[in-house]
Amino acid sequence: TDVMLPIVREFPDLDPDREPREPDPALSPDELARVAQLTESDVARIDEVLVAAASVNWRKVARIVGTAMNAPTRQPGIPDVYYAERVRKLVEAGRLESQGNLGYMRYSEVRLPTLPSSPQP
Repeated sequence: TDVMLPIVREFPDLDPDREPREPDPALSPDELARVAQLTESDVARIDEVLVAAASVNWRKVARIVGTAMNAPTRQPGIPDVYYAERVRKLVEAGRLESQGNLGYMRYSEVRLPTLPSSPQP
């Protein structure tokens, strides 16, 4: 549209028809070694912080990850990509709902599961 064209020219990331360039990267061998040192309770704490950062409204995965990484309980040396992987696991477990491609944390959103409404008598 005529209104969007100058904006998209200046900010190509805002083009709604543009495909994301590359998915979130895989963990490097060094990062995998750091992640392997996490205990079950460390992972559970990360998951809880991620869920606490979510809302009943849709939020970008990148926002959820950033919020969790700034929490006081953050595990040093654990990259954002691992936090995004945990978001995917939380979606698989039904603790979060998603829309978009979770392989791209900037282009996907999550929210707390919505409860089905009860029929009114």
